[in-house]
Amino acid sequence: MNAPERLDHEAVLRVKLEVLKREHRDLDEAIAAMTERPTADQLTLKRLKKRKLALKDQIARIEDELTPDIIA
Repeated sequence: MNAPERLDHEAVLRVKLEVLKREHRDLDEAIAAMTERPTADQLTLKRLKKRKLALKDQIARIEDELTPDIIA
């Protein structure tokens, strides 16, 4: 009875995971582009890096939730 709900929840998590990974990749590219410029705004760069780390934590949490627990 809970199977359809579980699949829907997993599907939502997988979509959210892809969105977060894409945003993480975009931030990585933006940070790389900013660091190449000698006049890069350090405060903006710091904020982008902080956001990237937060995304990495969210990605890890979702991946942990999607990965089944295996008892060894």
